[in-house]
Amino acid sequence: MREKFFNHIPYYQWWKSIDKFILSLILLLFFIGLFFSLVSTSLIASDKLDTNTYFFFFKHTFFVTFGFFLIFFLSYVSEKNLYRISIAIFGFSLLLLFLVPLIGVEIKGSKRWIDLYFLPRIQPIEFVKPFLIVILSLIISSQKYSKLSLKHILSFFITAFIVSLLILQPDIGQTLLISLSWLILVFISGINLFFLISIFSILLIGLLLMVIYFPRFEYIKNRLFSFFNPETGTYNFQSDKALESIVSGGFFGKGIGEGTLKNRVPEAHTDYIISVISEEFGVIFIMLILLIFLIFLISVLRKVYDEKNGKNKLILTGLISLILIQVMIHVGVNIRLFPTTGMTLPFLSYGGSSIISVSIISGIILNLTKRKL
Repeated sequence: MREKFFNHIPYYQWWKSIDKFILSLILLLFFIGLFFSLVSTSLIASDKLDTNTYFFFFKHTFFVTFGFFLIFFLSYVSEKNLYRISIAIFGFSLLLLFLVPLIGVEIKGSKRWIDLYFLPRIQPIEFVKPFLIVILSLIISSQKYSKLSLKHILSFFITAFIVSLLILQPDIGQTLLISLSWLILVFISGINLFFLISIFSILLIGLLLMVIYFPRFEYIKNRLFSFFNPETGTYNFQSDKALESIVSGGFFGKGIGEGTLKNRVPEAHTDYIISVISEEFGVIFIMLILLIFLIFLISVLRKVYDEKNGKNKLILTGLISLILIQVMIHVGVNIRLFPTTGMTLPFLSYGGSSIISVSIISGIILNLTKRKL
């Protein structure tokens, strides 16, 4: 009797069908991010901005709260409506991305952000990424075209257009992220491996030639050369300090509030959050965070394995790949395995656009992993 009563409540149906384990992992990662936003940004706000000690934390909390509403909404709607919403928001986000080189805000030599009267400062690529995966998956799995090669070509041109807009900013980190995500999608859809390697090689060589010979990418070239030969420049300052912080923190850290990286390196609470955490809480805590990411990855991939719909398989694989690649790049930069890219850590790093982007990814994943009632 009680079950019949609750079955008439729409939200109860959502609660019954949602994968509660994946939802718990998502919420856990967000709350870990909130905690470290509190401990890593309070001194920055008071020392550098001369404002409320918890300014950044309150702002981070606002975006996380808004992100929760997005997660609920995107996981609640039907699959059919999810695809419609994705197409509409992708078109609007793509328009904003197109406007960035024209009216974008330039910070440290790059135009990646846009200021609009009705929106706070946002980074459009963060909104494009999740819906691009949905659009590419819909194209590749479409039944309208029988030839898979035609679908791959169409998906390539869409990806290439977005990559060209990112290169104009320039944003090499997001360019690599988008390119690798597209390669993963076309690979799992059944493309010839030799053809895939050839495309990847051409893209990589083309990107390197642009960085080396175009004046606009001079700072990226200097950063790359400094990475491979530290004695040629000073572009390794942030990475060196981040690695020093990880080493000085040891296994168990210096203790909460005892870290100095957040005061020595600009934007440490976004681009170097792993190093900030490691310095105060130790490498052991970083291993636990990475373990949560690994469990999240495995949980989604298990759903992919059981999923019968090829379209949903592609979307889920593409979205979890976005998170996985971003985590790998962020950690790689922090331990000086990769050059500095400005890549945030999903769920944990401070930043409104990044939080909203990963909320969108989480909402779509929860929608497509729901139990069919």
